Amino acid sequence: MTTPATSVRTFEGITVPEPGTFSLDPAHTRVGFVARHLMVSKVRGSFGDVAGTVTIAENPLDSTVDVTIKTASITTGAPDRDGHLRSGDFLETEKYPDMTFKGARIVSHKDNEFVVAGDLTIKDVTREVELAVEYEGLAASPFGHEVVAFTAKTEIDREEFGITWNVALETGGVLVGRKVQIEIEAEATRQA
Repeated sequence: MTTPATSVRTFEGITVPEPGTFSLDPAHTRVGFVARHLMVSKVRGSFGDVAGTVTIAENPLDSTVDVTIKTASITTGAPDRDGHLRSGDFLETEKYPDMTFKGARIVSHKDNEFVVAGDLTIKDVTREVELAVEYEGLAASPFGHEVVAFTAKTEIDREEFGITWNVALETGGVLVGRKVQIEIEAEATRQA
């Protein structure tokens, strides 16, 4: 099987795709999170149902991203905890089945690292957040697909999104930390 060529150009010394729309590949995309537990340890989890697009603009700095995450797809490896996270104490997945991120502009960049600002909506609260994005590159799959890859991270205060449930500890502090680190690894395939 012959591997197809990719359609690329150079932007400020890095190789980037020609303009077009890329759809997230759910089999190669992970949206994870890390939150403090008991003030001393960390709980890691992820969302298994993620869909979206990355639109590469003629000027790469005008590129956008639009992602939807199904809240009920949350998993931490502990069924009881996952059920609690889906409940009204946290994500209220029946009432708010989706979280979204709409990346509207690139705030800064250096080499293959970009800061992308956009609106994150959790439950009925929308706040601007900034993602530190690393463009990993462009490749051609053996199946004839043009694929781009990114990693990204940010930190949010869950209470700013109306997720305020907690329990005070006898030793001081709380059961669940306010700050949540979000870690993203994404592959997207060219659609147009």
